[in-house]
Amino acid sequence: MEQELTRAVPYVVRTSGIDGHGLFATAAIRAGERLTEYIGEKISKSESIERCKAGNNYVFHLNDEFDLDGDVEGNIARFINHSCAPNAEAEVSGGERIWIVALRDINPGEEITFNYGYDLDDYRDHPCRCGTDRCVGYILAEEYWVHVPQTG
Repeated sequence: MEQELTRAVPYVVRTSGIDGHGLFATAAIRAGERLTEYIGEKISKSESIERCKAGNNYVFHLNDEFDLDGDVEGNIARFINHSCAPNAEAEVSGGERIWIVALRDINPGEEITFNYGYDLDDYRDHPCRCGTDRCVGYILAEEYWVHVPQTG
């Protein structure tokens, strides 16, 4: 049986120093805790490509056949910004659902972030503004960091 959210929502959307709006903890969150589900419209890979080309930044890989377009009302997870030193991660469950899970304890007031995991395609078009000591300068999956010039 899948773990569902078991307590009141421990976060709020507000202005972020990283980019636009962000999701911020309003209570202590424990490592391993599911924060929210990334919800949206289930779309084909071909539709996903078209929406991304049109500038939709909320499309999330779901499985080999489908993606999830999170640019929908009610998807609070779409406000989570990228970080090169994230405190949460996206976890695909059964190829059908995406959960945002705390990687470590998160303190009240702290912005909730995860690594968007972009690949090397056009990485220069996706600068990172996370500001962490580990920032590689681009929104990239950590496995690709060795392939880009270091910024610091």
